[in-house]
Amino acid sequence: MTGAHWRKSTRSGSNGGNCVEVADNLSGVVLVRDTKDRDGGTLTFGPTAWAGFVASAKSGAFELR
Repeated sequence: MTGAHWRKSTRSGSNGGNCVEVADNLSGVVLVRDTKDRDGGTLTFGPTAWAGFVASAKSGAFELR
């Protein structure tokens, strides 16, 4: 997407492991891609869905038990 400003997840380590980048500066969409394969595809979310995902992740909803 033209104009996307990508930023690396604050949860991504500096060792080149499992990292994602997010672009949330575009109107009406949030884009997510793999930092190791930037041309491999982009996931697109609506802002409400993305906010719900982030809130769930912060609450620990996806922690392995």
